[in-house]
Amino acid sequence: MKKPIVVKIGGSTLGSHDTTLEDLVALQREGRTLVVVHGGGDVITQWLSRQGISTKFEKGLRVTDDETLEVVVAVLAGVVNKELVSAIQSLGGRAMGLSGVDGGFIEARIKDAELGYVGEVVKINPEPIGAILRGGYIPIIAPLGLAAKGEKGEKEMTLNVNADTAAGEIAAALGVERLIFLTDVPGILDSSGKSLPRLSADEASSLMSSGVVSGGMIPKVEACLRAHSTVPITQIVDGREAHALLKAMAGKGSGTSIVSTGRGE
Repeated sequence: MKKPIVVKIGGSTLGSHDTTLEDLVALQREGRTLVVVHGGGDVITQWLSRQGISTKFEKGLRVTDDETLEVVVAVLAGVVNKELVSAIQSLGGRAMGLSGVDGGFIEARIKDAELGYVGEVVKINPEPIGAILRGGYIPIIAPLGLAAKGEKGEKEMTLNVNADTAAGEIAAALGVERLIFLTDVPGILDSSGKSLPRLSADEASSLMSSGVVSGGMIPKVEACLRAHSTVPITQIVDGREAHALLKAMAGKGSGTSIVSTGRGE
């Protein structure tokens, strides 16, 4: 089996009429092995609002209490995940949805007590993903984690995990061919707002340290750097472009490639 490609979809790629899912199906038909991690922040916020539950963020992470966690699990593992699986199947692809809780493949722990049930990844157990890939399906992964027994002195529990972080950890654990983030910005920008097409891992790290990389781009770049322990190429691509994923695979289109020192496309 070929090395997989991990694709993180979010932002404009959720709920919009773009070509991302078509691209996934096209790549699967070409014999590519794919793993998809999805977010769903906007949809979660909408559902929380319907329930009269306020949304609060700290350091870019959603504060997750008991009520919020119920909605997060229902929306990520239910509504968003199954909509994506259904859409891929309707396009002729083969997909199977799961969350990091299934098979306990994302182990996590409480990141910060003030954030509530927000987890940081401790370990990836890749066996469930491998089983799905060997069956010829694209795993569509909702970023939830399973806290180990004894966390907070309670039984095993589900934790809300940042989707960008989950994608980076999964990519690193699987040692994939490449990690691609499809987002709703042109890539990593320099201090003047110009898109940077190619960076080394050291250059990307420096941009974070200097504050040029900020906001929602931080967890994406952090995930790329984490994945570079085993992954030669990571890309942050503007998913609003038609066939952005296919272009990224072909080394064309917009966005930023982060390449490990001594490695290239």
